[in-house]
Amino acid sequence: MILPLTLQLGLVIDLTNTTRYYNSAEWKNAGIKYVKIQCRGRDAVPDNESVNTFVHEVSLFLSRQKQQHTKKCIFVHCTHGHNRTGFMIVHYLMRSLLMSANEGKLQVASVTEAIQAFANARSPGIYKPDYIDALYTFYHERKPEMVICPSTPEWKKSSEFDLNGEAVPDEDDDGGPGAPLQEIPETDVTMTNDDVLGDAIPFDQQEAFRQFCYQALKLQSGPRGNSQFPGSHPVSLSRDNLQLLRQRYYYATWKADGTRYMMLLTVDGCYLIDRNFTFRRVQMRFPCRSTNGSAPEFLHHYTLLDGEMIIDTVPDSQKQERRYLIYDLIAINQISLVERPFSERWKLLEEEVIEPRNLERRNIFKSKNPNYRYDLEPFRVRRKDFYLLSAVKKVLRKFIPQLSHAADGLIFQGWDDPYVPRTHEGLLKWKYPEMNSVDFLFEMGPDERQQLYVNERGKKKLMEAYRVEFGEGSDPASYSGKIIECSYDSEKNVWVCMRVRVDKSTPNDINTYRKVKRSIKDNITEDDLLSEIDEILCLPMYADRIRADTIQAENERTSCKEKNRTEVSYYIPYLLKRHYARDKLMLNNQVAHKSGMVVGVENKANDWKPSKNVESYCSYDLTHVHDLDLPDNSRAILRALSYWSRIY
Repeated sequence: MILPLTLQLGLVIDLTNTTRYYNSAEWKNAGIKYVKIQCRGRDAVPDNESVNTFVHEVSLFLSRQKQQHTKKCIFVHCTHGHNRTGFMIVHYLMRSLLMSANEGKLQVASVTEAIQAFANARSPGIYKPDYIDALYTFYHERKPEMVICPSTPEWKKSSEFDLNGEAVPDEDDDGGPGAPLQEIPETDVTMTNDDVLGDAIPFDQQEAFRQFCYQALKLQSGPRGNSQFPGSHPVSLSRDNLQLLRQRYYYATWKADGTRYMMLLTVDGCYLIDRNFTFRRVQMRFPCRSTNGSAPEFLHHYTLLDGEMIIDTVPDSQKQERRYLIYDLIAINQISLVERPFSERWKLLEEEVIEPRNLERRNIFKSKNPNYRYDLEPFRVRRKDFYLLSAVKKVLRKFIPQLSHAADGLIFQGWDDPYVPRTHEGLLKWKYPEMNSVDFLFEMGPDERQQLYVNERGKKKLMEAYRVEFGEGSDPASYSGKIIECSYDSEKNVWVCMRVRVDKSTPNDINTYRKVKRSIKDNITEDDLLSEIDEILCLPMYADRIRADTIQAENERTSCKEKNRTEVSYYIPYLLKRHYARDKLMLNNQVAHKSGMVVGVENKANDWKPSKNVESYCSYDLTHVHDLDLPDNSRAILRALSYWSRIY
C-alpha cells in the first residue's frame, strides 16, 4: 500500500493468523509501532477479547496523537483487508461514537451506519454474512431487511485456486461466505453466582479504570497501588454497634445472596468490577437523561455504580433471569458524588440512570421499526429498594419469603451518610444467625492437617485449633488453596463450609473475622432486632422524619405505579405479537390496543374474539390469567410479564 505523501504512518495492527507475510521488525526499525492481534480468518470471527484489544490500541494511539498535536495514521490489515479488518473497524466505530457529533457531544452510531461507513471507504466492505450477523448480534441490534451482504469479489473467488484450478487451503484466509448466524436460542444451562460474566480487557486499560475509581472515591494509592477493591463493605451487627441505629437516621434493605459488583459505564462499553478489582466488559446501553424531556441521545461516560448481581427464578416456569440490583451511585459522568448523602445519591440513581434507560426502552417498544433489543442484554438492571425502619417487620416476614432470589438478612444504610470506601463502620449487616459467616483460606498440609487462615496486614494468619466440616462425600483436599465461606456451629464448636468463593482471592481480614465472631456470640435474633427497632421508632428523630418520608414515598409510589402500568401496556402487545408471529397465527396491530387494553385472539373462524380486559395485569393481578381465552404459552407470557412488572 502506498500512502499519500501528506500522511505519516504511526501504527500497524496485524490481524493475520500467520507471520509469513513480512518481518515485523522492519516496522519497528522504521520507528512505527507494530501490534499483532492474531485472529483466525477461516470459520470464525475475531473473539471478543481480541476486539477489546484492538479498540483499546486504536483509542490509545489516537489519544496520544491528540496530546502531541500530530496526525500519524493507522494501518490495519488482515489477509485481504475486508472481513477481519472491517469487523474490527466497525467495532471501533460503534464504541468510539465517531459517526456524528452534535455541539461537541458524540451521538450513538448504529451497526448499519458503521458497516456502510467502512464499505464506502473500502468497497465492497465486509462480504461474509456471518461477520455482519455477528456485529448485529453483539450490539443487540435488529438487522434491517434492507441490509444485503455484498457478494464475494471476483478477485477473491479466483484467488482460491492455483494455476491448475486446484483449491489452495489457507488457514489464515477469510474464506468464502460463512453460514448466517441464527438468533441465539434459549438454553437449559443453569445460572449460578459463580458464572464469569463479560470479556477480559487489556491490562493498561484496566489500570486506567482503576485509577479513575480511586479518584472518584477520593482515595490515595497505598502500598499495593490501585489493586485493592475500593467498594464499601458493611460490618456485622452486634450489641455494640446496634446503638448506631439510635444515633443516626437509617433505612433498611434486604441482603441479597448474590455476587458483589461495581459497574463502570462508559461510551465504549460497560465494565463489571469484581471483588478482585478486575474489570470485564459487557455490552449494554445506559443512555443519559435528556435535558428537554425528549428521547435520550447520549450515553453515560464514566458513571460508577455499586450493586449486586442476583439470579431471579420465575415461580411458575422456573426460568432464570440474571439481574443487577444497583444500590448506590458513586460518580456520574466523571463527577464524584461520594460526599453527597445517600438519600441524594439514591434519588439521582433513579433519575439519571434507571429512568432514561426505561424511557428509551419504552420508545423502542412503541416504534414500528425497533432497532435495539434490550431483551438480548446479558442481564436486567433496576434500582434496589430501601425501606423505612418502620417497614422492617414486613420486609422480614412478607417481602423476603416471596423473593425470587436468595436473601440472608438485612442491610442498614445511613440515610445521610456519604459513600465510605472499603470498611464502613456505619453500614450494618444483620444476617439470620445460622447464616453468619467468615471467608477463610483453606489449606491442607502434607500431614493432611486442615488449616484455616484469615488476612492480617497483608499476610495470612493461621487460626489455631480451628476445625471445618465439609458436606457428606466431599474431599477436603479438593478445597485446598481456595477461599471458603463458613458458618459456625456453636453446638459442635466447628466451622461448616457453605461454598467456595470463586469471586474472592483473599480471605477476610482479621478485624472482619472478629466482628463476625462478636455477632455470632451476641446472637441477635429476628425478635431481638424487631424489639429494638420498635423502641427506636419512638424516638423523636425517627417519628418526625418517618412521617415526612412516608408522605413523600407515597407520592413517589403513586407516580412509579403509573409509570409501570404504562410500561406494561407496551410489553403486552409486543410479546403477544412476537409470539403469534413466530407461530404464524397472526400478524395484526390489533393484538392489543391502547384504548381499551383488550386482547384479541384469532379463533378457527379467523374472526376476532375479544377476551377479558387485561387492565388487571397492568395492576399486577394474576388471579384471572387462566380465564383468558389464550393458548397455554400465551397465558404463561402474561403471567411472567405480570410477575416481572412487580419487581421492575
